[in-house]
Amino acid sequence: MQEPIPAVLGNERLDRVVALLADLPRSASAELIERGGVTVDGTVVVHGKRRIREGQVVAVDVSCLPGPLRPAADPSVPVDVVWQDADVAVVDKQAGTVVHPGAGNPDGTLVNGLLARFPGIADVGDPMRPGIVHRLDAGTTGLMVVARTQASHDSLVAALSRREVERRYWALVWGVPAVAQGVIDAPIGRDQREPTRMAVVAGGREARTRYEVVRRFADPHPCALLECRLETGRTHQIRVHLSSIGHPVVGDAVYGGSRGGIAAPRPMLHAHLLAFVHPVSGETVRFESPLPADMAAVLDACGE
Repeated sequence: MQEPIPAVLGNERLDRVVALLADLPRSASAELIERGGVTVDGTVVVHGKRRIREGQVVAVDVSCLPGPLRPAADPSVPVDVVWQDADVAVVDKQAGTVVHPGAGNPDGTLVNGLLARFPGIADVGDPMRPGIVHRLDAGTTGLMVVARTQASHDSLVAALSRREVERRYWALVWGVPAVAQGVIDAPIGRDQREPTRMAVVAGGREARTRYEVVRRFADPHPCALLECRLETGRTHQIRVHLSSIGHPVVGDAVYGGSRGGIAAPRPMLHAHLLAFVHPVSGETVRFESPLPADMAAVLDACGE
């Protein structure tokens, strides 16, 4: 991966920049730099303390990481497999589970559990997130497809890029959108004040989210259940987009959705439908996941 450095990361140390851009633990970022896996404007840099300027292009090759720093199998991490064959697996992610190792989460992730369940994915795709073709935030529940072979990985990544994978989410939001159906078309990039957050920013990456109001609630506070369809897959896309139109996801403390009146243990966001063309058979496969118990309880408390 490579990315031009935004203003918010200007004058930061290279090891911190790499950790943020590649979502790596700081120790892995430093090791990767020392091993020559990072270039700045095309030149290999091996000192993590170097300060990076806005506009410089940082490229990261995580394959340079040594084996011991890569994720290890951990059978204690629960993996709810909805469907599997030799090429792909579809899993239903639980709340609170981080998808892959990153800053602050070196282990105990879904990837660690997947490696215990499917050891063959260790060399599929990115070595720090083997088998992963798309992600869900830690607080988001629901369906993900995992590639079990490199050919399937490449095919699914290409299908996502062509917007041929259907992903639908239930989102409980504060307030009721004035328009029952709409498209939020707004670029997303790193927040100019806090680089660990994302935001709608000029010059960000293209991002489009379709939404439809499914249910309206008036008590204890006005809110609505939306079905959201991703046309792109940017980091925190649904959460950022809904917050940007004044309807943050209930329970989302990062993007303005943590308020009094509705007790939510996490952001009320669930990936309930996933459909894609199977990379080998060519058949369209479709999966649905019911609301998890915690989100169903919050909806029950909202009444009608």
